[in-house]
Amino acid sequence: MAGQLPSHSDAFTINGLTGQLYQCANETFTAVVQPNTTVLLRVINAALNTHLFFKVAGHNFTVVAVDACYTANYTTDTLVLAPGNTVDALVYTAAAPGSYYMAVEPHHTLSPAATTDASDSGSLATGILLYNGTSATATPAMPAMPNNSDSTAANDFYSGLRGVPAAVPSPVDVNMTIQLGLGQLPCDAAQTNCSVNAFAAAMNGVSFRLPTQMSLLEAQFGNASGVYTADFPDGVPPNGTAMVEGTKVRSLPYNSTVEVVLQNPMAFPSESHPIHLHGFNFFVLAQGLGTFAPGNASAYNLVDPVARNTIAVPAGGWAVIRFVANNPGMWFFHCHLDAHVPMGLGMVFAVGNGTTADSMLPPPPADLPVC
Repeated sequence: MAGQLPSHSDAFTINGLTGQLYQCANETFTAVVQPNTTVLLRVINAALNTHLFFKVAGHNFTVVAVDACYTANYTTDTLVLAPGNTVDALVYTAAAPGSYYMAVEPHHTLSPAATTDASDSGSLATGILLYNGTSATATPAMPAMPNNSDSTAANDFYSGLRGVPAAVPSPVDVNMTIQLGLGQLPCDAAQTNCSVNAFAAAMNGVSFRLPTQMSLLEAQFGNASGVYTADFPDGVPPNGTAMVEGTKVRSLPYNSTVEVVLQNPMAFPSESHPIHLHGFNFFVLAQGLGTFAPGNASAYNLVDPVARNTIAVPAGGWAVIRFVANNPGMWFFHCHLDAHVPMGLGMVFAVGNGTTADSMLPPPPADLPVC
């Protein structure tokens, strides 16, 4: 490990195939469809470090679910997916019979914005939506893609999503503000190519490190000492506080309602962080640009907020989520940009047991491997 940022991807794929615009491409994913039918597309962003735009030429989408959570029907011509996001969308094949490109391009969220734009076909992966009866050699129509640094298009997509009406949990038992940060820490011994400092990331000034003695879940179940500390801070540390490394968790009583303000300050550089919660779905009550203020709570959507498990917190912005801690165990809360996990951009919620047999953490299996 060098302690440096990852290399940029030089290829994107649709179902493992790059498509016709790459010089080395010899295969393209093709979906043959019947005219005047409704097709369900389940779109998954399996990229490690890249947000994606997805379009189909000549067609709109009706989004019906995100992250396996139903939404209100939402019509759009562009899907936006952060790493780890999924979108279920209906496409009605009412266009003129023909061949239509499905196209994926990277959405660059890094600030300052990337200088490349949608005309850079070298990073555009394509598949084909082929109407039955159309020649496979027909020239496909190409969708007009957004500029790949178009944060407005991304924010419009996210803000347009609504969930199905739900009973949003209330009152709130635990309030937290978690600030996302990037910085540097002294090189670890394992970073043999590192010189002095390595890139690091933190939540509330704590750069997360996995334990080496045993898993967090084993430590929680066995009440082991010296594996982690239950002192993850509920708020943002004062300016000038040095970043520290640690295995810090936030203990949550079983069935408590938790509200978290995620703040992604505009630093240099800054980018949208897709924050993913294991073990739960959460409601997205609000999100915006700038610094969250208490007055923003008046704009919370408490009627039909979208539910999901990964939220793209905009660069220089914030998001508010709420969930019920009704699943005992140790649950990782982390950035889904793969490079940011070893850098430390995560923390853990330690959810306690309830009072009934089905609300208690079961013992480890007898054949649990021992490190």
